[in-house]
Amino acid sequence: MGIKVCKFGGSSLADAGQFKKVRDILLADPDRRYAVPSAPGKRGPEDEKITDLLYQCYRLAQRRQPYAQLFDKIIRRYVDIVTELGLDFDIEPLLHETCAQLQASTPDFAASRGEYFSGLVLAKYLGWSFVDPATILKFDRQGAFAAEWSNELAGSELKKYAHAVIPGFYGSLPNGEVHTFSRGGSDITGAVIARAVQAELYENWTDVSGFLMADPRIVSNPRRIERLTYRELRELSYMGATVLHEDSVFPVRKAGIPTNIRNTNAPQDPGTMIVVREEDCGDTGTITGVAGHKNFTLLSIEKAMMNSEIGFGRRVLQALEDFGVSFEHLPTGIDTMCVILPDADLFQRKEQIIERIEENVHPDTIELSSGLALIATVGRGMVRTPGTAARLFGALARAGVNVRMIDQGSSELNIIVGVDIPEFENAVRAIYEEFVEA
Repeated sequence: MGIKVCKFGGSSLADAGQFKKVRDILLADPDRRYAVPSAPGKRGPEDEKITDLLYQCYRLAQRRQPYAQLFDKIIRRYVDIVTELGLDFDIEPLLHETCAQLQASTPDFAASRGEYFSGLVLAKYLGWSFVDPATILKFDRQGAFAAEWSNELAGSELKKYAHAVIPGFYGSLPNGEVHTFSRGGSDITGAVIARAVQAELYENWTDVSGFLMADPRIVSNPRRIERLTYRELRELSYMGATVLHEDSVFPVRKAGIPTNIRNTNAPQDPGTMIVVREEDCGDTGTITGVAGHKNFTLLSIEKAMMNSEIGFGRRVLQALEDFGVSFEHLPTGIDTMCVILPDADLFQRKEQIIERIEENVHPDTIELSSGLALIATVGRGMVRTPGTAARLFGALARAGVNVRMIDQGSSELNIIVGVDIPEFENAVRAIYEEFVEA
């Protein structure tokens, strides 16, 4: 096989024992040539993540309050890891240097040091080269990630190394100042590196053996998703499933590189494979997964002859845009237009939005109905399976769930239903049982 890039999450590098597992994984396959580590995560429920400690220290430093004692927790954590791994690496002076820099640094610099020191330790432990991402991953002056510039820099630099460790989460601005990704930072770095080196496979190692078909807090022992497409991932992620954020897979999706979600604590498990083309998935059933969100409001607008009034929909959406509110879905009829809005976005703007809509379109009636939950049933198999919708609504009817809203995308990749929040979990279980356990 070709090059593999491996990203390891914070739980995979929480202590020396986890570092040993990571080393075994990387050395078990000669194709695993580039590693992207996160900062050490929690070792247990009462523990703290290194990144959280760094943020706390930075805030204290900016307020000119004592923080050396708190930073000593960070020092001890890394020193213990280095000592337990038996490395000839005096990391303590570097950590003290970072501690002294916090008062004059930026929050991005402070937060990035967790990954930076993880990368140094892992590179020493493996005997691999260390590449600081600040030299190869670039953001523009406004802080937006410069994808093509970074791809060129990283590709050119990394081909010099047979093996390398590149810390996740950060890069640099044009002036060299450290800048972090806003969310899913290490995942984004891993995907960017995979694209830059033209990897055959991007492996994302975490503490779970892939994605599940439903939330295990709702469905008991849901099945693992063996394979899914990036399009399905996008739908499930958008609807609240605990999966990779879209930003973190875009580079590999664009390059056509598959992603394999693996478990550092169970490396023998195959995990979940995410691919670009449907034909690479095989026949894995009618649905791929069920996911949902709570706390939405249904805004219903009715006006006779709405369909013949040019620009009606635009003016409704303009009212939302005026107050910085985005919509989730737009189920419509001939004389009705419904807009699904997140409660959090609607909070404190409700009256102003209604007033603006009335000014813009002069509707016959406007109704707001809150307490809505949305559930997406996602699957590439639905498009070629007759009766899918009938089975879904039949399952909900048998479970006594009242459906308040229905929306199906033109791709037929998913069916979204709106239900009352108290019926949310019952509805998810009913759909899962109908398509997976029937």
